[in-house]
Amino acid sequence: MSVLPPPPLHTDAKFVVLSDWDGTITDKDSNDFMTDNLGMGREKRRELNGRILDGSMTYRDAFAAMLNSVHTPYDECKEILKKNIGLDPGFQEFYHWCKSNGIPVIIVSSGMAPIIRAVLSNLFPEAEADSIDIIANDVKYLDPEGKDWEIVYRHPESGFGHDKSKAILPYRDLPSKPTLFFCGDGVSDMSAAKHADLLFTKIMPNGDSDLLAYCKKEGIPNVPFTDFHKVLERVKEVVGGKSVESVLKEEGN
Repeated sequence: MSVLPPPPLHTDAKFVVLSDWDGTITDKDSNDFMTDNLGMGREKRRELNGRILDGSMTYRDAFAAMLNSVHTPYDECKEILKKNIGLDPGFQEFYHWCKSNGIPVIIVSSGMAPIIRAVLSNLFPEAEADSIDIIANDVKYLDPEGKDWEIVYRHPESGFGHDKSKAILPYRDLPSKPTLFFCGDGVSDMSAAKHADLLFTKIMPNGDSDLLAYCKKEGIPNVPFTDFHKVLERVKEVVGGKSVESVLKEEGN
């Protein structure tokens, strides 16, 4: 059960896009940036990532450990990230095309909503940034000044902390089920991967994609992409009438 309220469902939409934020919509992962530069450092973070992948530690517990190593006041973290986090080069075009065609774009993140809003406000006009739906975790201040803080998980009972499949599955129960697109890149996206009609897996500039590796292992059909120009191309095709099956076949699935 979620301890945080979700935004309302887009019950009349024929198509819905749900996307991870960090490293998928953004050009780098904001939580990795904080951990590497303000917390335990890259080497220890990568060790924890390895434990997530080998199953010896849950994503929820490893991610909390990473963030707990950051002792910079929260508002200062937001300002640092606003200066260092940018968008995928194709995302603005993709977002505005979806908006003009009545297709909701929902950010589904294992990060914290206040940080996402802060970074968005630096990359989009304020009114537009405020209107984008975000399903994410939250933050709890442990002192009045906000110097000490901790993450508040949306689904604390889940090993993911935020089980992203719970953002997709309610759409499956609607009388008129929309076509669901999901975009992701990493471990936190695994719970949602098999529930999308068309899954897009982001490949980093160094060739890494934990989500793509997972999909190969589990036999989950997907469309790899390096930026949202590719996502826009394929979403346009499906909205225009091409079947999801045809797109997946053309992508070698």
